[in-house]
Parts: sequence; C-alpha cells; structure tokens
Amino acid sequence: MVREPFDNSVPVPSPVVAAEGEINGYWVVRAQGELDSETVDPLFIAMWQAVAGHEVVVLDASAVTFADSSFLSLLIEVHQRTELRIAAPGTALTRLLRIAGVDGVLRTYPTLDAAIAPPPPTP
Repeated sequence: MVREPFDNSVPVPSPVVAAEGEINGYWVVRAQGELDSETVDPLFIAMWQAVAGHEVVVLDASAVTFADSSFLSLLIEVHQRTELRIAAPGTALTRLLRIAGVDGVLRTYPTLDAAIAPPPPTP
C-alpha cells in the first residue's frame, strides 16, 4: 500500500481565540476570524470560563471577520451573566448587532482602550 504525504498546501485555520488575560482589572478575550456554528466552540469555552471568575468581560472583536447567529447567541448569554463589553467591532459585527436589534443592549466600544478604561469618577 502506498501512502500519500500530507497535503501541506491546505491552510490550517487560525484559532478563534487569539489570547486571554487581565488588563486593567478586566478579563479580555481576543477573538479572531470567522465565528459561526462550526468554529465558535473554543470562544464559547473561553467566554464561559471568563464569566465564572470575572465581573467584567471584554471581548476584543477587532479581528472578527464574520459572525452568525451562534456567535450572537453567545454574546447575549454572556451579557445576561456578567458585564460584557465588546471592543472594536468591525462593520460586519456592528451590522449583525443592529439587524438583530441588540445594538442598544450590548455595550460596544470603538477601541479596546476605551473598553478597558476605568469608569469616570462620580461627582
């Protein structure tokens, strides 16, 4: 039997969770790529682990290139359990939030720095 070598020309997809860690006291999860029912599981796990141990979870969505209803469902579930901040959503994600009617419910920030900034002092 002749075995063919592995086809190295097929690109390996990048992980959807690029990084996780604490910044300014907030837990930040950096997501990237296409997030749909086929790829969202690693992000699902990372977000639920974050919810279990942190009052504020920041999702850096600056590298998300596509998102579907499974990703949107995850965002809504996380929002119901903790304070979720979505940093730097791109055009596609902003449009999805608007079309789904949750853009007024989910908190978005133009940049990661804005999402992790301390709240302004109360007078």
